[in-house]
Amino acid sequence: MNKPLRHTAVFCGLLMLALLLRANWIQYAEADKLANDPNNRRVLISRYAMPRGDIIVGDRAITGSVRTDGAEFTYKRTYKNGPMYAPVTGYASQSMGATLLESTYDSILSGTDDRLAFDRFTQVLTGKERRGGDVVTTINAKAQEAGYKGLTKLGARGSVVALQPKTGKVLALVSAPTADPSLFAGNSLKEGERFTKLNDDKSKPLANRALRETFPPGSTFKILTAAAALENGVVTDVDARTDAVSPYPLPLSTNKIGSEAGDAVCDRASLKTAMQHSCNNVFLDAAVKVGADKMRETAEKFGYNEDVYSSDLGDLRAVKSLYPAGLDKPGTALTGMGQGSLTSTPMQMAMVTAALVNDGKVMQPYIVDTLRAPSLDILEKHEPKVMSQAVSSQTAAKVREMMEFTAKEGSARRALIDGITVGGKTGTAQRGVNVRDQVPYGWFVSYGVKPNGESVAVAVFIDPTAMDISREDISGGSLAAPIARKVMQAVLQD
Repeated sequence: MNKPLRHTAVFCGLLMLALLLRANWIQYAEADKLANDPNNRRVLISRYAMPRGDIIVGDRAITGSVRTDGAEFTYKRTYKNGPMYAPVTGYASQSMGATLLESTYDSILSGTDDRLAFDRFTQVLTGKERRGGDVVTTINAKAQEAGYKGLTKLGARGSVVALQPKTGKVLALVSAPTADPSLFAGNSLKEGERFTKLNDDKSKPLANRALRETFPPGSTFKILTAAAALENGVVTDVDARTDAVSPYPLPLSTNKIGSEAGDAVCDRASLKTAMQHSCNNVFLDAAVKVGADKMRETAEKFGYNEDVYSSDLGDLRAVKSLYPAGLDKPGTALTGMGQGSLTSTPMQMAMVTAALVNDGKVMQPYIVDTLRAPSLDILEKHEPKVMSQAVSSQTAAKVREMMEFTAKEGSARRALIDGITVGGKTGTAQRGVNVRDQVPYGWFVSYGVKPNGESVAVAVFIDPTAMDISREDISGGSLAAPIARKVMQAVLQD
């Protein structure tokens, strides 16, 4: 063989070798990646080739599957009480993909998880219709309904989160306005148009306000400021008068900040009285005395500046609630009353409240209790997990004392329930630039404890945009507190 032919033969041989290596690499090394690529049409076809497993609330499925006439997709996802549970389930759409639990646990629900191999084998062997596994949530159906009806009756944008303090179980996760995922579960042109309309809607019905949006927490943050002041020895006696004058001169500024309760009530008030009447001056002063670093440190122990709230199973994610570093004295003071550069998700404020009920211990929130096979065998079960000890049990007890006093004698009276120990705190937070022309955001946090120790912590957030309400309705808790009360009753008086 002459030299040119030999070179050509060697080159062709190398090309064949490269082709074989690449084919084997794709077939084995990248098999899982390609099989799970959302752009892989075969993945979608497989996902809807059989009934998906269900997402369970209590002992009832809130999802289902229905056979379609489509050439590629045999089944389409359906939802029961879809709008109410959408912030929990997310959606599984043939054309729009999947979100939240539908996405996180797609391998279980679609039956492709390796742990379901035996179930797939027995389904084939017995001739039974194949189906995926189930995701059993921690949601309390009555609490979810109470929160959802409360917000929708008002026609409000907002959120409700309820947690079981001792475990971190998410008992309610509500966001409004919302939408029914069944409306765009298929891949028809009409369903695509529905999704586009919802996605472009200024009221953001596809948003999850409980986890994915942050707002200044307003006066509800005062419970954390009080905890920081007690934990760091700035306040030792909640009944002792302070030296915080009202109106309060903001450090390094000519501005003075007053309180709606008035200077006569708030001037040099004790921490307990300040909580009762939501006196800004006492909490501004407390934050300055605690200092920026210690305030931020305490906030972080409660979960601020973390971007994931999930269990070991995966669960849902929340954006960071922020307590910024490097604040000056005016900025630190403003955080004391829940304003300034501070932002929070409703989930975060529910976590703060729950931790105070749980003797200062922050539990990892989780929304999935178990994953189970079609045979009902348990594949995985969540075990409660401690995130941190935010404050001592003594500090937590003192803050609860003030919150319960505020419920009995202060602005949180609308949350009281006969036979239940209730603590609460109202809150407002400025929105927009021209604050004098804007009704503020409304907040309410509360907890209820039965004599046997069973408890629940609730955070309610109301965005008054497009609502015809007064500032007094928001600041007095007349809108948010009754919703929190209904949710607590649903959990504790079922």
